[in-house]
Amino acid sequence: MASTAPVASTSKGPIEPQTVLYCAICSYPPEYCEFNSKKAKCKAWLESAHPALHAKYYSESALEDKLANLTVEQRAALDKDLAKKEKKEEQKAEKEKAKQASAKIILKRMERNKKKYVTSVQGLHHFNVDLKKAAKLFANKFGAGATVSKTPQGDEEILIQGDTSADVEEMLLNQEDKKLVAVFGGKISDNQISTVIEQPKKKTAASEAAAAAALVPAQ
Repeated sequence: MASTAPVASTSKGPIEPQTVLYCAICSYPPEYCEFNSKKAKCKAWLESAHPALHAKYYSESALEDKLANLTVEQRAALDKDLAKKEKKEEQKAEKEKAKQASAKIILKRMERNKKKYVTSVQGLHHFNVDLKKAAKLFANKFGAGATVSKTPQGDEEILIQGDTSADVEEMLLNQEDKKLVAVFGGKISDNQISTVIEQPKKKTAASEAAAAAALVPAQ
C-alpha cells in the first residue's frame, strides 16, 4: 500500500484564533441552544443581540432543513418535550423569585463585656451572597474583625466586632457602589432587613447569691 507524503503547509504568517460566541442565557454556542430548557429565552436574546445568527438558525428555511428528516410524530414529541422543560424552568424561576422576595436579613447588635458590641449579620445566603467575600468587605470597611460562623440553628452568619448595624444596612441597600453591588447584588430592599438589639441577660438574685457564695473560702 502506497504511503502519502506529508504536504507542506502553504499558509503564511501565524494562524489567527477563532472567536467563539456563547449564548448569554445558557452559555452554549447559539447552534446548541435548542437542546436546553431555556430555548425560548435563548432565541429572544439571539434575535436581539445577533439578528443575523438568529435568522441563520431559526428562519423558516433553517427550521425546515432541520425538520426535514423528522416524522410528524417525532416533531410533536420534540415540541412537547421542549414545552415541558421550558414550563418547568419557568416554575423554578418563579419559585426562587418568590422565595427571595420573602427572605429576611437580620442585623443583631449583641452587647459583650465592658460595653463592647458584636454585630451579627444573618440571612445573606438567601440572596446568594458569598459570605467570605462579604466578611472581607466588612473587615476592610470597619477596620475590625469579621468572621463567618455557625448559628445555634446551623445557619451561617457573619460576626463583626463593634456596633456596625446601621452602617451594614447602608452597605446592603447601596445600589450605586460597584464593589458593594458586586458582592450584595444591589437588589436588597429596606423592608427585607430587620435590626435587633439583644440586651445582656440580667443577673437574678439567685445567681448573684451563688456567685457571692463561690467567692467565700471553705471553712
